[in-house]
Amino acid sequence: MSRATTGAERSDILKILLAILLPPLGVALEVGLGLHFWLNIVLTLLGYIPGIIHALYVILTR
Repeated sequence: MSRATTGAERSDILKILLAILLPPLGVALEVGLGLHFWLNIVLTLLGYIPGIIHALYVILTR
């Protein structure tokens, strides 16, 4: 395993943990303050679980 792969995996793990604790922060780190960020804010306000699901989806599909 190369160092670049290890660094990318650590970054993804950190984003996933942040997505579970604060879903909009995990999304913001992955895609910035665009549409997905604002959608995640709305989903998190409507229910914490939908916000987490959307954040994980955004992080794991990029």
